[in-house]
Amino acid sequence: MSTLTAIHPRQALFGTESPSPVLPVCDHYAGVEARMRKSLALQAELGGKAGHAVFDVTLDLEDGAPVGGEQEQALLVAELVNSPANVFGRVGVRVHDPRHPRFEDEVDTLIRLAGHRLAYVMVPKLGDVQETRRAIETIKVARLQHGVGHIVPVHGLIETHRALQQVADIAALPGLESLSFGLMDFVSEHRGAISASAMGVQGQFTHPLVLRAKLEIAAACHAARITPSHCVVTEFKDSHALAKAAEKACRELGYTRMWSIHPDQIPVIVDAFAPVVAEVDDAVEILAAAQAAHWAPTSHRGVLHDRASYRHYWYVLERAWLTGQPLPVDIEAAFFGSP
Repeated sequence: MSTLTAIHPRQALFGTESPSPVLPVCDHYAGVEARMRKSLALQAELGGKAGHAVFDVTLDLEDGAPVGGEQEQALLVAELVNSPANVFGRVGVRVHDPRHPRFEDEVDTLIRLAGHRLAYVMVPKLGDVQETRRAIETIKVARLQHGVGHIVPVHGLIETHRALQQVADIAALPGLESLSFGLMDFVSEHRGAISASAMGVQGQFTHPLVLRAKLEIAAACHAARITPSHCVVTEFKDSHALAKAAEKACRELGYTRMWSIHPDQIPVIVDAFAPVVAEVDDAVEILAAAQAAHWAPTSHRGVLHDRASYRHYWYVLERAWLTGQPLPVDIEAAFFGSP
């Protein structure tokens, strides 16, 4: 198809705008050594079929390290990030919160030993804008001090009333790539005013205060052009409930990424966040026709399309690629191949 050598959609549709981060739709957390190694092996296996990582692995220092064993856990995580098991370079780490006495030491150790291969650093329990800014600056200073040439993106966790009140300003901070919602801590902050059922797979989508928090975080992230990441579903053995929750988070609440806490959750989340086949087919046809028309308006099945709808269908196609859906060979090579 000769038109595929024309201007790439990213250039044609977004020009000089800063590109939004393109992150895998699933973020899998593991903190015990055996599970961390299994997660990396699964990432390599599934990614080998797609040709790229279809989910991220976050190695956990906050919940994974025993009290008094934080330094040993940091050294283990650095070793795994540097190991051949990190096939795609899509391994991040969750450190302790900025008020924890080990926060700066953990950041320094990880950046010093593995900064060149870290995909991101997740910082939990963000208190407010100032604390988030200090956390980002701490990571930046460590990166510069240890000669890490690439920017290490920061992911953050919104779990408190104050952080939610300031979420739009937090999301707009330079260096931040994604924000997640800390469901259980947020419910606990209400001092019993929200029932425990709101932590479950059903209640978290129906309680007004929890739903409001999710919507505000998603809206703030989209306004700041960063990635909103949905919270966990703790009922990890109920794949049907997980699938419904993931579909609701993606298709109704505007989330483009979701946490996993068990390997069985990963394929369910990836499938739920993948666009439906019919929409992918439309995206292929519409974008190919648009490129052939040098991105002027076109008609597809009697409906007019221009750059606004082209951008939408580009995101659809990009999500299909991220989730490992099969695409026409020429489209994949031209739009997602190596430069």
